[in-house]
Amino acid sequence: PAAVEDFLASTHPVSPTKAYGHPAIITQTLSSYNPTSLDDYLNQGGYQGLHKAFELHPELVMDAIETTGILGRGGAMFPLGNKWRYTRHAPGEPPQKHIIVNADESEPGTFKDRFLLEEDPYSVIESATLAAYTIGAENGWIFVRGEYPGCYTQIQAAVQRARARGYLGNNILGQDGFNFDIQVYLGAGAYICGEETALFEAIEGKRGFPRIKPPFPTTHGLFQQPTAINNVETLVAALKAWTIGVDNWNAIGTPESPGTKLFCLSGHVKKPGLYEVPFGITIGQLIELAGGVPANTQIQAVLMGGAAGVFIPPTKLDMPLTYEHARAENVPLGSGVVMVFDGTVDLRPVLYQLARFFAHESCGKCYPCQLGTQRQKEILEQVNNGQVTPQTREALLDVGFTMTQTSLCGLGQTAASAVTSALKLWPELIE
Repeated sequence: PAAVEDFLASTHPVSPTKAYGHPAIITQTLSSYNPTSLDDYLNQGGYQGLHKAFELHPELVMDAIETTGILGRGGAMFPLGNKWRYTRHAPGEPPQKHIIVNADESEPGTFKDRFLLEEDPYSVIESATLAAYTIGAENGWIFVRGEYPGCYTQIQAAVQRARARGYLGNNILGQDGFNFDIQVYLGAGAYICGEETALFEAIEGKRGFPRIKPPFPTTHGLFQQPTAINNVETLVAALKAWTIGVDNWNAIGTPESPGTKLFCLSGHVKKPGLYEVPFGITIGQLIELAGGVPANTQIQAVLMGGAAGVFIPPTKLDMPLTYEHARAENVPLGSGVVMVFDGTVDLRPVLYQLARFFAHESCGKCYPCQLGTQRQKEILEQVNNGQVTPQTREALLDVGFTMTQTSLCGLGQTAASAVTSALKLWPELIE
């Protein structure tokens, strides 16, 4: 939505997990050291995780990471351990393997990866190196969102410093035969390149169109070679869990959702920002950490998961933030977006802005998304202009169903999620 940039202008990193009995883990060193200094990072305990990994066979490291229960935190929620295992054991001759850090953070309302890249770049580099050691990769790539020039500059400089000090390159830290280096790639501002296969196409110098799957990236990824591609937070969470000890990580949260998660709070809350909390607290408790809504207002709706997410009513604020509850309630945690709307907001212009966003960002490769996103935007524009017929609501739901069921990739499959959820919760929006 257009208001997102206004929200982000006042955001700040916050790590209030102590309020729920546990210190911050993923953001433990965020803003606590000079991000331009590798020595500062080392003094904060940096690279202890990698040294610890070098003492074990990669298979044992992978076994331990698998028990953390970490799922992809860019939205897809695919098990991290499975992805690493499939890539490590890709069939055929020992092929060249790749680790990709997906930093194309383009979901409206999401800003967690920005803080990690700018304030803790060496954690991102170390986590990618840990992943490379585990799966046997030699090539690393960090794909940064085109609208994040500050992140690009910061992580590029950190990579150069790490390489100069022997933390990247050949025989890293004296580990014979472990050769790994990273290239930093700046995107061109396309939301579609957050989709993993479109990201591959972009790195290869082609237009960012998603590929048809199968084959999957773990066997046919970048340059058609085995590739493990992970979100920034996913990799850093794996590094922190490994460093503090898997048992310590699993003691936090719930049995099915261990550890902590970053959430991006924006909208009508008193203290918008980045919050790290243990899995298991409720949506309402998270909003309370941000100071709640402004005085004399009440929550009307909360958008969970960003533009590709769903709206929930105030009656669902007691839902625990865990993977198991998210699946049961069909409420995606996505990339951690929690966008709050109070009772002063007319949701119809918000729905139009969401539709406008997807119509602009559709790559056009498949017709259901190319035409559906445009039609969705046109109908909602008519709604905002008061041009509503008895068929309007049914037309929107029909367009949304078609996109969801027949689009090639996740963009089209979720382009109507927020709109459809709002229409089902509040039919009066279109009357």
